[in-house]
Amino acid sequence: MHRPSSPTPETFWRSAKVFNTFRAVIAVTLLIVTGLFHRQLFPDVPHTALLTGLSAVYIGFTLLYWVCLRTRWPRFQLLLTVQVASDIVYIVLLMQFAGGLRTGVGLLLLPYLAAAGLISRGRTTLFHAALASIALLLQQAWNAVNGVGVVDFVQAALLSIACFATAWLAFRLASYATESEALAEKRGQALANLAQVNRLVLQDVSDGVLVLDEFGVVRQFNQRAEMLLGTGLVAGKTHLDDYNPDLARAMAGWLAGDLPTIIEFDEGRQSVRPRFMPVRVGVAANGTVVFLEDVHRLRREAQQLKLAALGRLTANIAHEIRNPLSAITHAAQLLAEDAQDAASSRLTRIIMDNAKRLDRMVQEVLDLNRRDRAEPVDLRLHLWLREFAAEFRKTEDLAADVEVECPMGAVARFDAAQLHQVLWNLCRNGWRFGSKQAGSLRLVVARRNDAWVLDVHDDGPGVRPEDIAKLFEPFFTTDAKGTGLGLYIAREICAGNDSVLEYIPKPDGACFRITFPVRPA
Repeated sequence: MHRPSSPTPETFWRSAKVFNTFRAVIAVTLLIVTGLFHRQLFPDVPHTALLTGLSAVYIGFTLLYWVCLRTRWPRFQLLLTVQVASDIVYIVLLMQFAGGLRTGVGLLLLPYLAAAGLISRGRTTLFHAALASIALLLQQAWNAVNGVGVVDFVQAALLSIACFATAWLAFRLASYATESEALAEKRGQALANLAQVNRLVLQDVSDGVLVLDEFGVVRQFNQRAEMLLGTGLVAGKTHLDDYNPDLARAMAGWLAGDLPTIIEFDEGRQSVRPRFMPVRVGVAANGTVVFLEDVHRLRREAQQLKLAALGRLTANIAHEIRNPLSAITHAAQLLAEDAQDAASSRLTRIIMDNAKRLDRMVQEVLDLNRRDRAEPVDLRLHLWLREFAAEFRKTEDLAADVEVECPMGAVARFDAAQLHQVLWNLCRNGWRFGSKQAGSLRLVVARRNDAWVLDVHDDGPGVRPEDIAKLFEPFFTTDAKGTGLGLYIAREICAGNDSVLEYIPKPDGACFRITFPVRPA
């Protein structure tokens, strides 16, 4: 079965064009020389018309080869062999017309054979040398048979040997060049793969990364570094001293032996803790890798671990409390049945009320684990919120409707039961602190950037500024009868559904906003 030949590399064609340019230069030079300096160079040649005509014909072949090289026809190896054969014929005829081997024109065969061998990567080098040797011997045999010129087979043989030696040298050099090219390509691919892996690792790490050279110029960085330090980083151009003097001073202190400290940037920036790692090749320092740890993120992670441990502890405690609490509630009910006076009834009622409060607190603590069991679905808020508002008004026996403003196309991905729980808590708080009039409680859905947001508005006094920072902390409450877990649980449930619950201060009341996750386009 015939296997199709592989396409000729582009470098072969480019080299052949350079070779053809060399051929044209030689032809034009010989044409000028034979026309102007033939008496000095070729004193035994009375007429140079043959030399001039031969060079002109050779120039015509050179132009033809330009057309062939541009059209890539015929195939490369055949075209190169035709070119070399025409070069050999031209030089041998030129040598014959100029006076034979003693003119030295035959030495021009050597650079042609060397160039052809390098271009063809040694594939047909010895064949070209054989063609040159045959042409030289035929030229001497022609002179011997016809009795013209000087016959010197020894010199022709030596020149033929030189042709083979040049061809062999070109063959070896071409082999080395091919091997070196393959090795360079292989190593280049390995370096490209390694560079890609480095970029992927650099972009995937949670810390910011800066790679500096020995002069403090940023050579590489990741997106996290831009988020922490700000925009304006340009690889190869940004100097750390000009871009961030605080970080540059920290690096200078590290070089002097000081321990890195937390760097507080201006307002709107992050606080980072830098770590410096030297890059060394041998004994010479070649740069520094700077790792930037987001202090706020580390604190948030520590807080999450603390809250997770607290949640597990309180859940265990709540589970253990529920059994004796049930016994207390049952005993209080029995005492209430046997109470004979108002004082006994009042005491048992106090026991029952506080037992119910403890039971509600225990249930809310146990509900903290519900965020891990979220089953988000696509909710069409326009219909879902109206049904919720009607149910809330009927169940809570409100004196006015809950106003709903929602575009028809609003869709949120959230667990339906958990969103019902969150909104019920927010609406109950809003109605309790509001004026309880028409328009006192409103649910407003709007578009913010690429996400939908749901605002729960009320016309109450709002949250005091000093309490906003503690609003979502567990067990924080301003109500003597509250547990302080409602808003904390609501925020945890939103986080479990990839949403964000936050408080938005308003001059005419309070607003709690739920930002739903962005839906893919």
